[in-house]
Amino acid sequence: MQRRDFLSVAGAAGALALSGCEAPPPPIEGGFTGIDVARGHALRDGALKGPSPASVKRTRVVIAGGGVAGLAAARALRLAGVEDFVLLELEDAAGGNARGGMVSGIACPLGAHYLPTPGDDAREVQDLLEELGLRRRVAGRWEYDERHLCHSPQERLFFRGEWQEGLLPVHGVGAETHAQYRKFAQRIDTLQHAAHFVIPTLKADVTPELLALDAVSFAHWLDSEGFGDAQLRWYLDYCCRDDYGAGIEEVSAWAGIHYFASRHGFHAPGSSGSGADSNAERDGVLTWPEGNGWLTKRLAGPLGDRLHTGQAVTRIADLRGGVEVDAWDAASKSLVRWQAERCIVALPVFIAARVVENTPQVLKNAAAQLRYAPWLVANVHLRGPLADRPGAAPSWDNVIHGTRGLGYVDARHQTLDPTPRGTVLSWYRPLGPSRHDGADGRRLLLERPWTGWRDDLLAELSVPHPDLPSLATRVEITRYGHAMSIPRPGLLAQIGGQRMSPDAAHRGRVVAGRLSFAHADWSGYSIFEEAFTRGHVAGAALG
Repeated sequence: MQRRDFLSVAGAAGALALSGCEAPPPPIEGGFTGIDVARGHALRDGALKGPSPASVKRTRVVIAGGGVAGLAAARALRLAGVEDFVLLELEDAAGGNARGGMVSGIACPLGAHYLPTPGDDAREVQDLLEELGLRRRVAGRWEYDERHLCHSPQERLFFRGEWQEGLLPVHGVGAETHAQYRKFAQRIDTLQHAAHFVIPTLKADVTPELLALDAVSFAHWLDSEGFGDAQLRWYLDYCCRDDYGAGIEEVSAWAGIHYFASRHGFHAPGSSGSGADSNAERDGVLTWPEGNGWLTKRLAGPLGDRLHTGQAVTRIADLRGGVEVDAWDAASKSLVRWQAERCIVALPVFIAARVVENTPQVLKNAAAQLRYAPWLVANVHLRGPLADRPGAAPSWDNVIHGTRGLGYVDARHQTLDPTPRGTVLSWYRPLGPSRHDGADGRRLLLERPWTGWRDDLLAELSVPHPDLPSLATRVEITRYGHAMSIPRPGLLAQIGGQRMSPDAAHRGRVVAGRLSFAHADWSGYSIFEEAFTRGHVAGAALG
């Protein structure tokens, strides 16, 4: 904890005690929730392997993994008329890193909390949004349901003692900083036209231009291009930690540029940019109090008893007569064997490599290349509204400059009831390698008590909100030891050629025998559009 952060918390508590006007607040309750770490580690350590199956069941298709990719595969099977399948999920609810929860009766995200309105390359995601009534054509133009678009104001930054609109530091910065912003915007615009940056990545070929950017770190590329301004680099580092869990020294230049070039570019303050007006609808963000859990709940709902939670997949075997999938049932504490024609392996690559027998070379190669960023989400319930500092109004996304965390989102921001009252703030803390954290983030995540993370949250958020410790009643923390794959230099070159199997009928399939692999890991980084599209492609091909 930095000294200024400690003084902020101490000052807030001291002022409360010295006032003598009210009793000190009750202790803040809380703990870890959302992920059964022991269950995952039992799978890792092989403790669930060995016993003979207590029962053998049959189905046409087994989907191993109930994150976004697995849920998308299940939907694609149903759209193709395939109803004879099961989906096996390790945790007690499907959704993976895109689940939602409740704290003190208020819905909040346990992971991913927004979905940018997708571009035309993400047609599969667009179809889902139309199915859910979030997007429809009106007078020849696509419109999104405004109730689900992020309400204004969308984001703000606490910088040099006050709130400012947007996340790029602008208050009190010099002319040289603004010049770097403009230069970076122009460079991104040039690269957007020179190379095909798309989401999802499987819709684009791996070109020599992309491979050249993939070969070096983002920090190295910024140095070579003369982008040395401290505020620009802070913002770019924040963006990489937000999307990839690691800093600009760890991710490739392809990944750093892809963050901007695959969507709506980078717009320097004070300039609209060539595409700012024409692509206004693509700049929107869909969000809900429970984050992307709103989406995964609706994907899981129609599955009924085909969704089996609390299932630790321990073995996947591609045999002469079909596929066998063994899963440890946490409720019955017994092993269930599923026999099927096909299996969609919607597991993270590092898990798939452990449980797939006679590991295919394509899976071995991917597992050898991928590294993962740990991640933490802390939801803190407040009994009443926070006092605010000068500047921009309270927003959905609120970032504090220079801190280790990524700031917080407010669960009540989307409400149509303006009455000030208690809420839940969701604080995000990546633990992948960066200038803030070393290589031991996963160990720290697992070994540190929940109260240590609580204290970090209170220290960071007390900088703009000194009254927060007196209003907090409960903190619930969700830990992800392998939250997302890090797009390190060279990763695109290694896995880019695996986007399409020679015998695949659909672009983007990764196939080995009767096994189809579908997970955002195969894109090298983790966002909803990548996971959903890969799951959809795998499921549609089996229909």
